[in-house]
Amino acid sequence: MPIERGRSLLALGQVQRRRKAKPEARQALQDALDCFTEHGHRPYAQLAEAELDRGRRAGAGSLLTASEQRVADLVADGFTNREVAARLSMSVRTVESHVGSVFRKLGVRSRTELAGRFKQ
Repeated sequence: MPIERGRSLLALGQVQRRRKAKPEARQALQDALDCFTEHGHRPYAQLAEAELDRGRRAGAGSLLTASEQRVADLVADGFTNREVAARLSMSVRTVESHVGSVFRKLGVRSRTELAGRFKQ
């Protein structure tokens, strides 16, 4: 039952990430992703990829973390904080925090200015 194994690894990785056991979480999530990919279960593979992205920081060439980038993209498309939170399965407070970080990092002061910067 490879998919059940993958789902178990996904859940284990989520718990480990929340407990700050980053190397163990990354390994469990990567194993889950490999399992889902090998057996062609794309929806679960996408969940595993999203969990792996949550644990990563932005690279040297990028200003925003993966989560901040997802939030910024939706805000630039005109979604409210509540709508962004619903789409990304996070709290409104987390979205507000990410929006504040995005504004600081990109040097913008409004959602309109953010949208203009992303449309260039």
